[in-house]
Amino acid sequence: MHMHDAGLWAARYQTVRAASLSLAEPLSDEDCSAQSMPDASPIKWHLAHTTWFFETFILERMERGFKPFHVAFRVLFNSYYNGVGEKHPRPQRGLLTRPSMAEVRAYRANVDERMAVLISAGISPELANLITLGLQHEQQHQELMLTDVKHLLAQNPLMPAYHAASAPDAEPAGPLAWIGFDAGLADIGYGGDGFCFDNELPRHRAYVAPFELSSRLVTNGEFLAFVEAGGYRDPAVWLAEGWDWINAQRLSAPIYWQLRDGRWHEFTLHGLAPLDLRAPAAHLSMFEADAYARWAGARLPTEAEWEVASADERLRQLFGHCWQWTSSSYAPYPGYRPVEGALGEYNGKFMVNQYVLRGSSQATPSGHSRASYRNFFPATARWQFTGIRLAR
Repeated sequence: MHMHDAGLWAARYQTVRAASLSLAEPLSDEDCSAQSMPDASPIKWHLAHTTWFFETFILERMERGFKPFHVAFRVLFNSYYNGVGEKHPRPQRGLLTRPSMAEVRAYRANVDERMAVLISAGISPELANLITLGLQHEQQHQELMLTDVKHLLAQNPLMPAYHAASAPDAEPAGPLAWIGFDAGLADIGYGGDGFCFDNELPRHRAYVAPFELSSRLVTNGEFLAFVEAGGYRDPAVWLAEGWDWINAQRLSAPIYWQLRDGRWHEFTLHGLAPLDLRAPAAHLSMFEADAYARWAGARLPTEAEWEVASADERLRQLFGHCWQWTSSSYAPYPGYRPVEGALGEYNGKFMVNQYVLRGSSQATPSGHSRASYRNFFPATARWQFTGIRLAR
C-alpha cells in the first residue's frame, strides 16, 4: 500500500472526528451529560459511543496487543449490538455522570492516537471498509447530537440557544408547483461504486404508477393553516393510531411551536423566535405529515416515487432542509442480506414498525446525503428535522 493512501485516510478520519468535538464546543459539561427522553442520548454518550465503535470493530480486531481503554466502556457505550455483549439500558444514559466529560475526551484522544498508528501501517481493503463505516456511523451521530441537544434545551424554561447568532432567514418559498412523472419500471437502490449502507441494496426494479410530487416542502405558513383550521381536532384526516396518539399526548401543534401573546413562536437551535412562515415545517411525526397531506387533498410519496423523482432538476429542497416522510414501511429490499456478524445488526434488525424518510436535513453533515439513502423512524418521532413533501 502507498503511504499517500494512509495520509488521505488519516486526514479523512481526523476531519470527521474533529467535527463531533466542534459540535460539543458551545456546550457545558452539564449540557453534555443530560438525557431529555429515552429516544435522545446525552452528547457525552454520543462522543463516547462513536469512539467505542472504532475501538470495538477496528482496534480489537487489528491492533497488536489490544487492550481496551477502559474495560467498563465496552458495556457503557454499546448501543444495540447484542452480538458484542452486554449493554447499558438506553433510557438510563443520562444517569452516567461518570465517566466525566474530561475522561470521554481522553478516551477519544486515546483511540484516535491508536487509530493513527494503525492507519500509518497501511490500509488493507478490510480496514478501509471498516473506517468508512465508522466515519459514516459517526456522521449519523453528528446529526443526532444536534437534534438531541435541541430537544434537551427545549425542556428549559429559559429557552437557551445552542448557537448565539440568530438563524438565517429562510428563502422565500414561492408557489407550490406539481411536477408530474410517468409510469414505468425504475431501478431503485444504490447503483454507484462508493459507500452505501446495506439497507440501500440490492439495486432492484420497481414499477411506479404515474404520480406528481410537490416542487418544494410544505412551509410553516401552510402547516399553520392546518393548525388554525382545527386539523388537530378533526378525526377524519388522521390515521386511527395517530388520532389515539395525539389525544393521549394532548398535541395541538408541532413539538417546538409555542403560542406567546397570541403569536406563534418556534424553539430553534438559536433560541425562541417568531415562527418563520416561509421556512419548511419541521419536527413533524409521520402521523402529522400524513394528516396534513390528507387535509390538503394529497398524500405522502412512496420511497420509490421519491427516489425516481430525485433526479429531476425542478424539485427543490430535496436535501439539506428536512428529511421527508414517505408512506413506505421500512422493510428489506428484495434479495436483501445483512452483513455477517455483529455489524449485520447495523440496519436489518430495525426493519419493523418504522417508516422510511428520504433526503437529508439542515443537521445532516455535508457529504452524508444521497438519493438512495434510507433513513427510518417510528411514526410518532418528532425530534428529528422531519418535514413534508406532498404527492398525488
